[in-house]
Amino acid sequence: MTSEPSNPSSPPTTRSGTGLLDRMGLPRPLLWGFIGLTLFMIGDGVETNILTPYLTGEHGFSIPMAGTLITIYGVAVAVAAFLSASLSDLWGPRKVMFIGAGIWVAFELLFLLVALNSSNVVLVFITYGLRGFGYPFFAYGFLVWISATANAKRLAVAIGWFYVAFSAGLPTLGALTATASLEIFGLNYYQTLWISLALVVLGAAVALLGVKEKTGRAALVDNPEQVWKTMSFGLRLLVSNRRALMVMLTRTINSVPTYGMAVFFPALFVDRFGWSVGQFLILTTVIYAVNIPFNLFFGALGDKLGWSKTVVWFGAVLCAVSMACLYLVPAWAVDNGIEHAYLLTLLIGAVFGIGLAGFVPLSAIAISLAPEHPGAAMASYNLGIGAAVFAGPLLVALLYTTLGAAGMVYLFAALYLVAALMSHSLRGTQPGFNGVPTPAPARVG
Repeated sequence: MTSEPSNPSSPPTTRSGTGLLDRMGLPRPLLWGFIGLTLFMIGDGVETNILTPYLTGEHGFSIPMAGTLITIYGVAVAVAAFLSASLSDLWGPRKVMFIGAGIWVAFELLFLLVALNSSNVVLVFITYGLRGFGYPFFAYGFLVWISATANAKRLAVAIGWFYVAFSAGLPTLGALTATASLEIFGLNYYQTLWISLALVVLGAAVALLGVKEKTGRAALVDNPEQVWKTMSFGLRLLVSNRRALMVMLTRTINSVPTYGMAVFFPALFVDRFGWSVGQFLILTTVIYAVNIPFNLFFGALGDKLGWSKTVVWFGAVLCAVSMACLYLVPAWAVDNGIEHAYLLTLLIGAVFGIGLAGFVPLSAIAISLAPEHPGAAMASYNLGIGAAVFAGPLLVALLYTTLGAAGMVYLFAALYLVAALMSHSLRGTQPGFNGVPTPAPARVG
């Protein structure tokens, strides 16, 4: 276990304020970080739903092969997501964000200039796979920064703001940017990927130069020389704490369909429903545009109603129903010649986006399991996020040929029901609920 904070007898410092941002639960010192994160994730999200049609249409990839590539990328994301929290404890979140931005830009340049131009499959896999270490270091390093500085009583809301910025970019405005690039400005897939790079560079510059807050510029633990103990704390938490494992698995299921759908839904829209890839990008935009305000709503609701209860009913159960309907409704509507089939699909997508936001209190649950070490506690949660990036495409790569599009959708819906059961077991993790006392905010540094 990592060392205990020094001076445990000292009264903890709470950060509070009466300004507009404080009342909204948005940490004022990190404002430019939220803006930079949004721009960064827009850049990252541009490619999410166009990479598979680009590789299958212009580089000879099959859907399972594209799924395998994104799976390898996802493995890197999972490892980086796990390490980002512990490394933020050790080095400070800002340094981890800087490293993440550097990795993203360097390997994207190699991907665009060397791998794609040479159509070398091995180089495509290597460069794109290694780039997967980039955005988790940047984004989840910033999440640790938020966890270390936000008012403890408004933690779920502050984390909700993180997901507003994150999901505003990936994939909401990212998909919208890709749609505008392809269908309004007439650029091709390759040129659109360069826009992605430019936005990432801009976002990284805004966040790293704009945020002056000092906590995130230094280690968050007192003895950063104990590298192994700090970095292994998240893993040991998974082994020793059943609830930590439930948090990780639930968080994985939360995002599995997001990354799985990106692999096979474009083909489903074109081949089964007779729509276009652009219309799928619009669906993606609707899902996550609706998701954005509900991230804040469910963060606040979770603080009042209960973190676990919010995740179970407004997250997992709602996602299970709407996920199944994302196939059933358009399939029924198209087969029966319903005039507004696509609009009905967008409506179901909006409900699905609301359900995804219902998982927001899960991150507060993760922190509550080890409040003295926010970075290490978030490591197991981040591992769940990263695992989804490869689990979704991996399931498609392994099962798509057997199950088809409909079977994959039903599988994802069933996974959400499993997440509901696991979330139910997390009752009592919220301070002030079920007799659990409200702890003092964690002291860091």
